[in-house]
Amino acid sequence: MSHSTLAASSSVTLPLSQRLLLALASCLLGAALIFVAGFSPIEAMHNAAHDTRHSAAFPCH
Repeated sequence: MSHSTLAASSSVTLPLSQRLLLALASCLLGAALIFVAGFSPIEAMHNAAHDTRHSAAFPCH
């Protein structure tokens, strides 16, 4: 059995509590990135995240 076949056939099922924790952590990380970019005094960071902030209805100016 090759490595790619083994990797494709194996699956990991996480308990609901771990899946919820991962989802919450992902949401918090995403929100933190948007807010850090929104309040950053660095213009390059502001411009890099500009469209993302506006698509999320985050006012930046």
